[in-house]
Amino acid sequence: MLDALYQRIEDKREDLIALTQDLVRIPTLNPPGEYYDDCCHYIGDRLAKRGFQTEYFRALGTPGDTDQYPRMNIVARKASNSGPCVHFNSHIDVVKVGYGWQQDPFQAELVGDRIYGRGSCDMKGGLAASIIAIEAYLELNPDHPGAIEISGTADEETGGYGGVAWLAEQGIMAVPRIDHVIIPEPLNKDRVCLGHRGVWWAEIETRGRIAHGSMPFDGDSAIRHMMALLEKFETDLYPALSRKQTDMPVVPPGARQSSININSIHGGESEEFDGLPAPIVADSCRTIIDRRFLIEETLDDVKAEVYDLIKDLRKSRPGFECDIRDLFEVIPTMAPKDAPVVTAVSDAIAQVLGKPATHVVSPGTYDQKHIDRIGKLENCIAYGPGILTLAHQPDEYVEVEDMIDSAKVMSNALHHLLCGEKA
Repeated sequence: MLDALYQRIEDKREDLIALTQDLVRIPTLNPPGEYYDDCCHYIGDRLAKRGFQTEYFRALGTPGDTDQYPRMNIVARKASNSGPCVHFNSHIDVVKVGYGWQQDPFQAELVGDRIYGRGSCDMKGGLAASIIAIEAYLELNPDHPGAIEISGTADEETGGYGGVAWLAEQGIMAVPRIDHVIIPEPLNKDRVCLGHRGVWWAEIETRGRIAHGSMPFDGDSAIRHMMALLEKFETDLYPALSRKQTDMPVVPPGARQSSININSIHGGESEEFDGLPAPIVADSCRTIIDRRFLIEETLDDVKAEVYDLIKDLRKSRPGFECDIRDLFEVIPTMAPKDAPVVTAVSDAIAQVLGKPATHVVSPGTYDQKHIDRIGKLENCIAYGPGILTLAHQPDEYVEVEDMIDSAKVMSNALHHLLCGEKA
């Protein structure tokens, strides 16, 4: 059975290439959330022809959802008999193109063994590989026990609230409806990703007093106040975070410590005006921070580190005023190493690739957070083709051979999870 399954996937190589190219050519840019409906119906039409029941869900009222840019999701299900449900979830949105491309980002050109394009690696190549894996499995096992589901979901790149989070809240991607979840994120084909670090995004605003720029002594610069805070980050916070190390197997190794990134700084005159700026002292300055933290840390302690620096500046710096607004927070998550889906995929990697699987944790979050927190399912991992460091980069690509190997692993693990035995 195993050899026949793998051969069936090999026979679908050209179909896999064409499917990946078609998906990449749908420019599902987020923001704003373009062509979600087109992409969902492309997936749904294909799977409906293969006997899947397909449902489309618009996450009404979620961030970014409008009639022009509806937050659309597709869930396709094929159930033969009683038994567990194995769900393969892929996000359909991609980030902006950015500068530096040598290839057309939406042409999906095949060059050698590589398909180039925005979203090829993150993660339409993984979506295509999961579809091919499932189709091959069903052709050989039409009377399989249990249920198989494939979903294409919105907005993972901007938090997943119009996709997996909403579906989990509706009970669609949650226990008891589903039992095992594989998310084909690009973590390399020999790795099982158990989870991710935590994140706290916040906007910090310092305030001052406006005045004429030729007489800054008559005002109070909010930008200088922000500079003082960022200097405290440099001298106090960054060194403290570098000393915090985790036992989580985070990749790359640099992400095994706590980190904070200054996402943006805005203050003073608006950048939207094309003329010369007016000479003013800034009375407001805002920065967005992106704090990534470890499973050994608590969210309260993470926030307290920043609040304590602000408290110190209020005491030591005349006129210092500062407010913090929470934007986004996620607790670290990690599936147990002996969870059924971890065991199934790890065993499949060993069989297909001839080497033990590596267990890793992602430096950034992905939709596992919603399946764990809202859907109450720990039995969820990320596994898929593609090289993690290519995500969001110019000339992003996925290798066809990696997709083939990953599809074999997915089909092997699928049989294991449905039937309770190795393929």
